[in-house]
Amino acid sequence: MTSDALTPPAPLDPALARYSRQVLFEPIGAEGQRRLLSSRVVLFGCGALGTALANTLVRAGVGFLRLCDRDYIERDNLQRQVLFDEADIAANLPKAEAAARKLRAVNSEVTVDAVVVDVNPGNIERLAEGMELLLDGTDNFETRFLINDLAVKTHRPWIYGAVIGATGLVMPVLPHETPCLRCVFEEAPPPELNPTCDTAGVIGPAVNLVAGVQAVEAIKLLTGQRAAVSRHLLHIDAWTGRFVNLNVGSAYEKGDCPCCKRRDFAYLAGRFAGSVTTLCGRNAVQVNLGAAVRVNFAAIADKLRPVAAGPVQVGRFMLKAVVDGFELTLFADGRAIIKGTADGDKARTLYAKYFGT
Repeated sequence: MTSDALTPPAPLDPALARYSRQVLFEPIGAEGQRRLLSSRVVLFGCGALGTALANTLVRAGVGFLRLCDRDYIERDNLQRQVLFDEADIAANLPKAEAAARKLRAVNSEVTVDAVVVDVNPGNIERLAEGMELLLDGTDNFETRFLINDLAVKTHRPWIYGAVIGATGLVMPVLPHETPCLRCVFEEAPPPELNPTCDTAGVIGPAVNLVAGVQAVEAIKLLTGQRAAVSRHLLHIDAWTGRFVNLNVGSAYEKGDCPCCKRRDFAYLAGRFAGSVTTLCGRNAVQVNLGAAVRVNFAAIADKLRPVAAGPVQVGRFMLKAVVDGFELTLFADGRAIIKGTADGDKARTLYAKYFGT
């Protein structure tokens, strides 16, 4: 037996000790883990994919994670949105804040920044400032195309993910190396070809598979393993166990993409942005009247109490009331979600009636 065989391995840097099993994975190693700990990431959307993705990355040791989400938690979210529980609903917490509180308890060494916001052309550049990777946890093409515009314009990678029923899609976008989202989907599918979780359902295992693949691709990028990043569109069918890598490279090579070839950033310029957005088949509409304002919840609650069915719930982040059979949720920046209609004009009318114009 040689003396080398008796030499104990070098002790692990104490700063990396909690990630020891990850450091043992050779493609990451100590250097990759250090890079991960110094990384800065923004995640747009904190629903099913977003919570699973954030949970994985915070446990892996991403140094700074910003969570951007406009929504609040509902009971039927709990089946698949892994960072929320019934206490969060009782506390009237928005998704970004509830998720951040859970994540800080998981890993206090990671900085988690919660921003309760509707991501739009007017704020996305500020929200992504200083971030090296953009992640998709959204549920609509308008926001995904907005992320895509920003990524291509600023030459930063982002990772697209989508899930419905038992199927999902994942595609890393490396601007000018791989197709961007608009190379593959030049326009958003029409509503009849774009099912939602309310029409087609969704199962938690499919969410976890898609988010898991997104997280792997993110970790490759953040640890400096760019060459290992997938250049394909992955289609996952959790029910049949079928995984198919689709070669979409020709969409960039041969196409005339309005975004990455012609550099027409229409979504970032706000040419397709609207102040009224129908939310993912939920029979709900978001009304956003433009520039952010700070609302006086107490004054609005006083105005609503005489007409509300039941108590008006007021918290630090939002106000909720049921009026005329509609559930009204008002956020601190002046946005509102009107549940009980998919009619944008009706939602605008209710906003003006109960919150003012």
